[in-house]
Amino acid sequence: MHIAVIADTHGRLPDSVLPALRTADEIWHLGDFCDAATLQAVIAIGRPFYGVLGNNDYSLDLPEKLTLEREGLTFLLVHIPPRHPGGTDFLLHGHTHAPRDEILHGTRILNPGTIGKPNKGVPPSWAWLDINKDGAVRWTIVPV
Repeated sequence: MHIAVIADTHGRLPDSVLPALRTADEIWHLGDFCDAATLQAVIAIGRPFYGVLGNNDYSLDLPEKLTLEREGLTFLLVHIPPRHPGGTDFLLHGHTHAPRDEILHGTRILNPGTIGKPNKGVPPSWAWLDINKDGAVRWTIVPV
């Protein structure tokens, strides 16, 4: 599977990333759309979509967290990461606007960075999550 992972669009979905997102098997959004129009723009890309609420998503009809299973692995999607991750193979989160890839308490924690609102000197980015049928996983940060 070739999954596009984006977060923290904050009302901005750059046109330059749309061709790549259209090639994804799925799109996962980790919160902070900030408006319904941005959510609809992501859905309109036409790929299977899974998303969660961010702390700036006041009126959107999305879950706060979502657990998905792909190729025998479990993935928890949230916006703000919990202090003590665990219980799934992977935790994907947004909120910090900075890319992340580390293992804590047996859970691999991934953050694609922010696609729409860079801050703290970190450039905008998103990521590809590639999951092979044998369970091998590759995480690739893509600068905007």
